[in-house]
Amino acid sequence: MTTKTITRANIVATLRHETGLPQTECEELLKSVLDEISDSLIEGETVKISSFGTFAIRQKSQRMGRNPKTLEGFMIAPRRVIAFRPSAKLR
Repeated sequence: MTTKTITRANIVATLRHETGLPQTECEELLKSVLDEISDSLIEGETVKISSFGTFAIRQKSQRMGRNPKTLEGFMIAPRRVIAFRPSAKLR
């Protein structure tokens, strides 16, 4: 199975082809959507996109880590991470 990376340029090209809008409008549209998702996640909100999936912020607690080369232990600080759960249609 070959894997392909979808880039912003790919999405803009697809939007342009599907909608017939000018490239600059498609770029602005994509930027607006991504900015809205980012801003919502930064504020701690969950973003649910129907038939696609749900983005949410998860809190990771402090934990022990280990340097595999020296086997020295150290504490990994607590942090926030983005989690994505695909919808049933994507699974």
